[in-house]
Amino acid sequence: MTLIEELKRRNVIRVGIAYVVTAWLVIQVVETLFPVFEFSHQSVRVVVIILAIGLVPTLLFAWAFELTPEGLKREKDVDRDRSITRQTGKRLDRWVIAVLTLALAYFAVDKFVLDPARDSSREASARQEGRSEAMVDSFGDRSIAVLPFVNMSSDVEQEYFSDGISEELLNSLASVPELRVISRTSAFSFKGKDIEISEIAERLNVAHVLEGSVRKAGNRVRITAQLIEARSDTHLWSETYDRQLDDIFAIQDEIAAEVMDQLKITLLGAKRDTQEVDPEAYKLYLQAIYLFHLGTDNFEQPEELFKQALAIEPLFIAAWHGLAANYLQQVNIGTLPGEQGFALALEAIEKILAIEPESGRAQDLLGWIAMRRDSDLSLAAVHFQRALEADPANEDYIRHGAGLLQLLNRLDESLVLAEELASRDPVNSNRQFGLGIAYYRAKRWDESIAAFQTSLKLSPDYLRSHFYIGVCLLFKGEMSVALEEMAKENLEERRTMGMALINYSLGRTEEYQASLTELIERWGVAQPRDVARVYAYANDKDNAFLWLDRAVELKTPGLNRVLMYPLLQNLHSDPRWESFLARIGSSPAQLDAIEFEVRLP
Repeated sequence: MTLIEELKRRNVIRVGIAYVVTAWLVIQVVETLFPVFEFSHQSVRVVVIILAIGLVPTLLFAWAFELTPEGLKREKDVDRDRSITRQTGKRLDRWVIAVLTLALAYFAVDKFVLDPARDSSREASARQEGRSEAMVDSFGDRSIAVLPFVNMSSDVEQEYFSDGISEELLNSLASVPELRVISRTSAFSFKGKDIEISEIAERLNVAHVLEGSVRKAGNRVRITAQLIEARSDTHLWSETYDRQLDDIFAIQDEIAAEVMDQLKITLLGAKRDTQEVDPEAYKLYLQAIYLFHLGTDNFEQPEELFKQALAIEPLFIAAWHGLAANYLQQVNIGTLPGEQGFALALEAIEKILAIEPESGRAQDLLGWIAMRRDSDLSLAAVHFQRALEADPANEDYIRHGAGLLQLLNRLDESLVLAEELASRDPVNSNRQFGLGIAYYRAKRWDESIAAFQTSLKLSPDYLRSHFYIGVCLLFKGEMSVALEEMAKENLEERRTMGMALINYSLGRTEEYQASLTELIERWGVAQPRDVARVYAYANDKDNAFLWLDRAVELKTPGLNRVLMYPLLQNLHSDPRWESFLARIGSSPAQLDAIEFEVRLP
């Protein structure tokens, strides 16, 4: 008997084939799952090496041993007449067929489900890398993150003061167009976390980090600041300031000037945006801003602190701005009636304009009111343009301008800004959510889902993210996954609306009617446009237009955003659509007539 025949008789060749096929399938699964659990590529290589080495002992084992009815025995101890190698060979054949079937199923899932998702992720990574390279080309090493200064005071309630100093420094540096400054949300997300400076810089894609500490006792303050080059983890500069609280503005100026000197940046005549005000008023303002940034529903306390600061310093522009923003935020989340909140905000804005007629802060707020309350896009464009002319580098102004561009149906321009803002502020859940909305309105479902998932990763309870992920999945035809996602939405109104959409798509007539009825009865007056969106998606055009008309009659804020709602696309071919857009000032001709431009600094 030849060697080949003996190998076949002992099933060594079959064992080798079964091993190779099984190892291949294991490697494919490992390559898919290991990245999910954040195992490195080195771990995948280790698995491949172990499987490759394991082939030799497996073949030797198959040669030396044989499976018998009594169990494994050495081949030389088995009576050839009682050998069952033929039956074992058939079992191995069936095993190979089963593994090949699994491999084929895996290949189909990988090709048609996982591969598109990977492609989308790679495209997003490539765009992010391109934006990062572009920023490096534009700013070079002149990029910085201002970390929240550590409160070294014995009183933990002085936390507001150290945070406020950090934010004021950040704002001063952000006013310099030649310097890329990571915004507050991303920089402050590392507060209290034991993370190396180099890692923080890598996450935020900056070359430098400014950190420090603040110790306040009575009317004296000690501020220590140090500028670190992240690449080499070396201190470029450090200084300690031991002064009276009256000198706080001078200290901030000195720190900002020293940072810019170290980074070889010339101010070219730029002036500091911070007013020198009474120290007590400034302290109250910092407390108010600290509470406002907590993002809770406690609006009364910061409102009172802003008012106390203004009672001491009536010309304090930043405090008037904070007070107006506090009112508008209450309107935005529904804790203050719109008419009352807008009126109070406008009173504060008028105070700002009386002090500084060309104030960019006031123009930005007026643009937001024109856009959200009045649906007057032309007026909003005028105000936002003035704000951007006053401070082209202000990211809040750019963000609001991007929102206006969406309403003007200039989605490509808006998307460029949304991507840029998200890249400048990578751990800001608000920016990721805004990017998701931009992709959603552009009908780029996979990229939209990825952005909303990032917003949830950064802020697990971020309202509406699950809703929009569910709607994107709905448009992709992935109904079961959309149903699971929609059930996770914490905002009850959006969850009810989403369930109506999915129940309609699944053909569940009774469940669809029940969800729609609940939406109408509970939120029809406050959110008539959402009822219209459900009817439009269900292709019930008459009822959709009926509810859009009600939204006009009820003066629903932000109604002009309907142009970008993909859920209304069934109405676009109806003759009533153009006349409806004209009624709300959003016909193509009306939008084209509005001049507005946002340029990234």
